[in-house]
Amino acid sequence: MPRMDGLTFLRKIMQQHPLPVVICSSLVGKGSETLSKAIEYGATEIIAKPQSGTQLFLQESRITIIDAVKAASLVKPKKLVAARLVPSKKQNADVMLAKPLGSAMSETTERIVVVGASTGGTEALTRFLQALPNNCPGVVIVQHMPEGFTRSFAERLDGLCAVSVKEARNGDSILRGHVLIAPGNHHLMCKRSGARYFVEIKQGPLVSRHRPSVDVLFRSAAKYAGKNVLGIILTGMGDDGAKGMKEMHDAGALTIAQDEATSVVFGMPNEAIKAGGVDKILPLDQIAGQLIR
Repeated sequence: MPRMDGLTFLRKIMQQHPLPVVICSSLVGKGSETLSKAIEYGATEIIAKPQSGTQLFLQESRITIIDAVKAASLVKPKKLVAARLVPSKKQNADVMLAKPLGSAMSETTERIVVVGASTGGTEALTRFLQALPNNCPGVVIVQHMPEGFTRSFAERLDGLCAVSVKEARNGDSILRGHVLIAPGNHHLMCKRSGARYFVEIKQGPLVSRHRPSVDVLFRSAAKYAGKNVLGIILTGMGDDGAKGMKEMHDAGALTIAQDEATSVVFGMPNEAIKAGGVDKILPLDQIAGQLIR
């Protein structure tokens, strides 16, 4: 692109002839500006540009790119008028932690919130988190996003929301008024020690075709928080999170799925609904209110 960089091209095409656009970038060093502008201009997906490396790395990059293109094919983009606020074998969460057996410890009454999102999730999460007060229960999020972009995404949200938002680090406590976002290319699990909830960051294989995986987060919440957790699944392609949400539901958690009308892609919420793990189906703008109630 000798006369125009990728972000300028994205802005122009979304103004003149909106199309689903997947940004494939190596500019992780400049992630904050690149990510913010790509989201603002309406990119459907943002993935890290594959590099030469191990066979496993290349296989996983292939899966990521194919899934991103498939997801983009289902999106109906809107015309950009102004800036918006905004391995081949499929593995399940068994590879990261065992299924919950019985009910989780319930000595504490402290609540936590776990959220999963993918395609369209960057804007959905922005709107959801902006509606939360600064004393809301602690929130833990898995958004399918490549390594190098999650920190700048969290920093962007931190500047837009009343709650404090950061990329999660291993051992971070889950606290009221704070939001932790899983770092790209790492699984995130909720754990508990006494009355304290905290997160554990781990490597591992792709689960439900993703790392981080919503299923891993949701299973850990079912296992260690049980009825003290509220689970939310937002827009996204595929079925990551469906099994984990059913496990949370069976453990006594309240579970919410974003409705079809407000989802960019109704894949993940729909699969969770079909699996029988969803208590409420709500438009995006009503989910924060339900959480607060």
